[in-house]
Amino acid sequence: MSQALQGLLDLLDLEQIEENIFRGQSRSAVVPRVFGGQVAAQAMVAAGRTVPADRLAHSLHAYFLRMGDPGAPIVYNVERLRDGRSFTTRRVVAVQHGKPIFTLSASFQTDEEGLDHQAPMPPSPDPATLPTSEDRLRSYGHLDPQVVERLLEAREAIDLRYVDEPPYGKFGDPREPHSQVWFRTNGKLADDPLLHVVLATYVSDMTLLDSVLLAHGRGGWAIGDVVGASLDHAMWFHRRFRADEWLLYDQESPSAHGGRGLGQARIYTQDGRLAVSVIQEGVVRVPW
Repeated sequence: MSQALQGLLDLLDLEQIEENIFRGQSRSAVVPRVFGGQVAAQAMVAAGRTVPADRLAHSLHAYFLRMGDPGAPIVYNVERLRDGRSFTTRRVVAVQHGKPIFTLSASFQTDEEGLDHQAPMPPSPDPATLPTSEDRLRSYGHLDPQVVERLLEAREAIDLRYVDEPPYGKFGDPREPHSQVWFRTNGKLADDPLLHVVLATYVSDMTLLDSVLLAHGRGGWAIGDVVGASLDHAMWFHRRFRADEWLLYDQESPSAHGGRGLGQARIYTQDGRLAVSVIQEGVVRVPW
């Protein structure tokens, strides 16, 4: 396991300070606030620690309420809404400085057989043939070197590879609002299914709104032509997967309007199984 991945796992780990109450540390993202994927992932850790181990996460629905302060811990309060024969439901409120900054509802289910079909995996190149994040970022002479270093630091624990140029790599002309990214952790993980859900949740907030920017030829915060933040986030975990093995994040944007943009995506395993569906809406504002 890489040192960066171990650091991320330590960050996502939580201290239990009372029954149903957990505390997590935070750190700055590539912008001066707590990364939304970190808060969502920590909230899933908190919820999962109150659920029997034989129940697997199958969905989450979350709202980002306030910017997180990277200099202060985050307290996660878990409400046990329901413990049924097949399903368990939890609600988590993340609090900083006495105010809620994030809420999440998560549902867990016992493993069972049922009807089975899925949308086919779209074509995509082998991730091993694609440039690494570091190779791409260091080739962009138009980016501020400090921005490059912040992006590299934020993604050090994750091997994340764009199929095509990211918004900040090629901008100015509108492109199809569709983006593909392959990702996996930079190191092996334990077999705990919740851990792989938590890591996928963390990564899912990194690139989902890229497709909104592509439709308008915008490069995003990295070049300063867009101001953005996540508003809400939903995920459905259809099949078991491993976050330490290649996953294809196939993303598109059906709409942007009123200072908001919508991204929707599917995450596939390398052998073509549909593992996760994701939808997110975010603030996408032009600062002039």
